Amino acid sequence: MGKKVLVTGADGFIGSHLTQQLIHEGYEVTAFCQYNSFGTWGWVDTFSKEEKDALNVFMGDIRDPNGVRVAMKGQDTVFHLAALIAIPFSYHSPDSYVDTNIKGTLNVLQAARDLDTRRLLVTSTSEVYGTAQYVPIDEKHPYQGQSPYSATKIGADRLAESFYRSFNLPVTIVRPFNTYGPRQSARAVIPTIITQLLAGKEEIHLGSLTPTRDFNYVKDTANGFVTIAKHDNTIGRELNIATEREISIGDLANELIRQINPNAKIVCEEERMRPEKSEVNRLLGTAKRLNGLTGWKPNYTFEQGLAETIEWISRNLDSYKTDIYNV
Repeated sequence: MGKKVLVTGADGFIGSHLTQQLIHEGYEVTAFCQYNSFGTWGWVDTFSKEEKDALNVFMGDIRDPNGVRVAMKGQDTVFHLAALIAIPFSYHSPDSYVDTNIKGTLNVLQAARDLDTRRLLVTSTSEVYGTAQYVPIDEKHPYQGQSPYSATKIGADRLAESFYRSFNLPVTIVRPFNTYGPRQSARAVIPTIITQLLAGKEEIHLGSLTPTRDFNYVKDTANGFVTIAKHDNTIGRELNIATEREISIGDLANELIRQINPNAKIVCEEERMRPEKSEVNRLLGTAKRLNGLTGWKPNYTFEQGLAETIEWISRNLDSYKTDIYNV
């Protein structure tokens, strides 16, 4: 995939783990981080001195086509992860999701076409499938825009497909199922449960307990991206990253309660519930296509991933707001 790589959204959860793996594998990495007046680099700020010294940081905005083009110039491979991802926030601010997820992806695609980028990986999400119509969900499953977030990701995916079909752009659509692990924000369910338990809450506030999810540990997700980029037979493909294991939110919460504070009880709050037609009730994927093309498979069990996540959050609990609903 060439030595020079760019990661958009490198300051975020998955992007920061991907950036670290690429650094450790010896690539010349540019981290595209969201510009802000505080001069912060998101999770890149937590990297070791050696990792930072090996990294080029580009501060920009994925919504700005000129900045995107400047960042991508001279790059062999681009991993496009920058996006707005919180589903509840998409209910009341859908315009920002169109601008970031659709127009931002278009900016990357246009630049890649004009700059003759060798490889481009566009990040999708299992949310594009909506509630499973059959399981395990493969890449042929129908798309369902059950939230403004998922609708914009469907739009971004189809734009990426169109650039492959229309201009032969060497793009791959990478579709992780629910990723969790160190650095994830409390807007996601696993850190929401863990942070409340570690803070000593006797009542754990959640939304619906019945939906099921297929959880990927973040280091497995990052490794999936790198593995895909190393294989040319993945160009023009849509590829799930999944474990073929599902667990309900209720069972997940009870297991974490058992491990951290057996006295805690679950309280379901109305404000944390998705609208009925928007709730994705079941996600269970298959990575059979990815495994067949590249040999990728998870390196971590769910139990190992949870243990590492609990340990990391316990050391960084002060970074979380456990008394509010994090949208």
